[in-house]
Amino acid sequence: MTVSRLQHIPGIGVDKMGNAADAAGNPDLLRLENLDTDIRPPQEALAATRSAVDDDDANSYLPFLGMDAIRQAACARMTAETGVDYDWRSQSVISAGGLSGILNALLAMLEPGDEVIITDPAYAGLLNRIRLAGGVPKLVPLIVRNGGWRLDLDALKDAAGPKTKAVLTMSPSMPSGIVHTPEEWSAIADVVTGTGAWLLHDAAMQRILFTDDAPVNPAGLPGLADRTVIVGSVSKEYRMIGWRVGWVVGPKNIMNDIGLVSLTNVVCQVGIGMPGAAAALTAKDDGVAAATLEWKGRRDLILKECADLPVVRPDGGWSLLIETAALDLNPAEASRLCFEKGAIAATPMTGWGDDNLAGRYLRFVFANEPVERLAGIRQRLRDAWGV
Repeated sequence: MTVSRLQHIPGIGVDKMGNAADAAGNPDLLRLENLDTDIRPPQEALAATRSAVDDDDANSYLPFLGMDAIRQAACARMTAETGVDYDWRSQSVISAGGLSGILNALLAMLEPGDEVIITDPAYAGLLNRIRLAGGVPKLVPLIVRNGGWRLDLDALKDAAGPKTKAVLTMSPSMPSGIVHTPEEWSAIADVVTGTGAWLLHDAAMQRILFTDDAPVNPAGLPGLADRTVIVGSVSKEYRMIGWRVGWVVGPKNIMNDIGLVSLTNVVCQVGIGMPGAAAALTAKDDGVAAATLEWKGRRDLILKECADLPVVRPDGGWSLLIETAALDLNPAEASRLCFEKGAIAATPMTGWGDDNLAGRYLRFVFANEPVERLAGIRQRLRDAWGV
């Protein structure tokens, strides 16, 4: 019998689609189901990782909270972004990937039954970690306006209450690609300060922006530094998915507990991954701007070719959503038809929020397929769906 903590935790669907795509062995299949990317990591990161393989210090459990160099680099980046002076010794913990850091932070913040405000749609892995930590996701819907996503500010206000313990933000968010406006950040700040909740910010894609707006780290907003825990990683911006290195930076009064959870959870991080991660954070050119320009071109091609379909524009990130339910196609069925008739692997958003919102969409990840292969995607969809 399934234990109670797992009863409301579904899978995320990506693994099933990925396994089917791998088994198909079709070189013409568009791999739009999983958050991988074909753009290479920074050269400095690759060189440092190769050196780490022969470094005995990288083959160790110690130090438990992460190597000094990566903790220093993470704090330096957070200080540069926010203007907050973070002490790397007491205000940083290195995690085994960003999502491990999210779980560690939630376990340090939540009592069973505490509520965590998060958008709908949201990455199923975030929703499931809230549940695993004993929390209750309070979904705030995203609404489509002028072809893109906006946060429902009235619903955000209504979601706040005496059980609110955290607000979990991501901007750009996965899977929607929403980038919060100043008005939305102000409303989020009001909820945080009004409830005394933590702001847990997933900064994995913070600089992957397709707008002219500057990236926003909410810890730098007025009155939020003492309530904000930032979780970042090298997986997305730095294209270093397999390294499994992330960081948690935040106020001293919570970081000791997060460190205790980290030590109890995974003990330590990937030893041979940390030197490369530190090198990426300190590289003269980390390649984020060039990679973002490439990802934007891929997004733009899909939006142009599929302009007659209910595709919602992402303003950042690696993925976009198409409302197949508006075409009278259940997303699971739309995914099946894409795979069998259109040579497209794509994941339905079942379990990525409410069935009546997120559950209406199919996700396309454009980070791992070049423009040359994406060209003609509209005809593939026509072949698959007959529309």
